[in-house]
Amino acid sequence: MTGEGKVRLDSWLWAARFFKTRSLAAAAIDGGRVEVNGESAKRSKAIRIGDQVALRQGPYHHHLEVTGLAERRGPASVAATLYRETPESIAGRQAVAERLRVQNPVFYDGAGRPTKKQRRAIDRWKGKD
Repeated sequence: MTGEGKVRLDSWLWAARFFKTRSLAAAAIDGGRVEVNGESAKRSKAIRIGDQVALRQGPYHHHLEVTGLAERRGPASVAATLYRETPESIAGRQAVAERLRVQNPVFYDGAGRPTKKQRRAIDRWKGKD
């Protein structure tokens, strides 16, 4: 935890374990998937305790309140203390997860070129052995 009262947004997202690397966090910020206090932010935006962060990761939306600051990545138990997620955000993410779970999966229908193993099986079947 830091004592000066503000941390770069990309460092905080990485320390809070929303992204594996700072560069992935920076790419998400640059891509417009992160807002701070209702406004799009730059990666160097200094966040403070009490700021509201909205984050989109794939189909999931996180709405967070910053409750702690850290510049360095620590254990997951410490990272969980850096933010508090709103109940609406949790319910929304669970609804999306349930919708994705019951949705029919997309299967590969076998179209395209055969593999080497499949081609040899076809040749054996045709008698070209």
